[in-house]
Amino acid sequence: MSAVSDHQALQRRVLAATSISYIVVILDTSIVNVALGSIANALSTDTEGLQWVVNAYTLTFASLLLTGGALGDRLGARNVYFAGLALFTLSSAFCGAAPSLASLTLARVAQGVGASMLVPCSLMLINRAYPDAGERSRAIGLWAGFGGAAMAGGPLVGGILIHAFGWRSIFLANVPVGLIGVWLTSRIARDKHKPVTRHIDLAGQASAIVALCLLIAVLIEGASLGWRSPWIIGGITAGSLSALAFIAIEARRAHPMLPLSLFRNPTFSSAAFISMISAMTFYGLLFTLSLYFQHIRAYSPLFTGLAFLPLTALVTIGSMSAARVVRRFGVRGPVCIALGIYAGGFLCMLGSMGNSPYWVIALPMPAIGFCAGMITPLATTALMNTVDKTRAGIAAGVLNSARQTGAALGVALFGAMLAANRQFENGMRMGLCVAALASAFAAAVWWHASRGNEERAQRMQRRDSC
Repeated sequence: MSAVSDHQALQRRVLAATSISYIVVILDTSIVNVALGSIANALSTDTEGLQWVVNAYTLTFASLLLTGGALGDRLGARNVYFAGLALFTLSSAFCGAAPSLASLTLARVAQGVGASMLVPCSLMLINRAYPDAGERSRAIGLWAGFGGAAMAGGPLVGGILIHAFGWRSIFLANVPVGLIGVWLTSRIARDKHKPVTRHIDLAGQASAIVALCLLIAVLIEGASLGWRSPWIIGGITAGSLSALAFIAIEARRAHPMLPLSLFRNPTFSSAAFISMISAMTFYGLLFTLSLYFQHIRAYSPLFTGLAFLPLTALVTIGSMSAARVVRRFGVRGPVCIALGIYAGGFLCMLGSMGNSPYWVIALPMPAIGFCAGMITPLATTALMNTVDKTRAGIAAGVLNSARQTGAALGVALFGAMLAANRQFENGMRMGLCVAALASAFAAAVWWHASRGNEERAQRMQRRDSC
């Protein structure tokens, strides 16, 4: 009886620690958007500088996720998780005290490093604490639900904090929460599992970081430096070579950071692709609307957070509805319908420019938010069904990396379109059109790629019935 209660206490501590950390990590992908106007005024920066503030975090997070998981295997999930959470908490304090744009950007990079260590290791801790499949599924559902709620509530929470305490408070608020997480983690016993001798793919990691960073840098700085600038042309060339080097390295490695064989399955590839496109368009829209509300409509950070509610509140509802939809209709059709509604929502926003009332731009928001919330779990279900249990960890890492890469691309791409147009609203229209086209293209890719799996499932059902 005592052993059972001790194990249950351990499970509660693990779930509490990992959920708290995941909340602050996901919160920082959305909360900073409502502070863009305040940061721009305080640190005298422009759109390009704001893009770096947002992307320094998401880009680092995306680049290092797979390596964070590998470190957890080698050094122990609890140890790497503890170090990642401590680094995230410390760098949040540095963000709150940053005296300049450069120091804030560097502190955001450190936040991203910490997040990339603790997120994959938090899943490892949950997996080990919950050996029963049913209990583990419920625990992961709660963990993911807390993250979804944090993402949805980020703009409103940020608006309230900025209204009451100023923009630095959105980072400083992470410190007490992070310290609670550190304390909870310290009460978790050290890893008893024998570390896995997993190869750290330094060459692959370095080439991936260079390729992603140069791609984002070109998109952010292209408008100000000129697209024919030697710096931009050099960045495009070096980034392309780094991407090719990454593919070559991963193809030759016995134990690659990113097994390219996973992408031979069209469902896996298309699920990762639609996750990236969904994140790109959603976070690009979040960045653009934040600037629109604060610079064009002169909303305060609090009003900006409230203005996002029709968009963000429906994200959680969409996520919670996904499991029921999968059980009733499968994955193929609902993903295409969600992406189609997604595209239609972006097109409806085109009529919200100028002096139109707020309700015109708010009207499509619930549909976009609901579909954004639904697409992620649907794509996750489809992707995870294509791999066996021994590769579930790396598959989840690929999916998370695709989403964070999409978020960074969205901010860079939408920001580039804003910077390329003298009138903000022209750049916003261009971004909405690109989002609609990208969503429609992702729907077509998914429909075509998932057709083979559906046909195989039907053949297996007919064979079993015979």
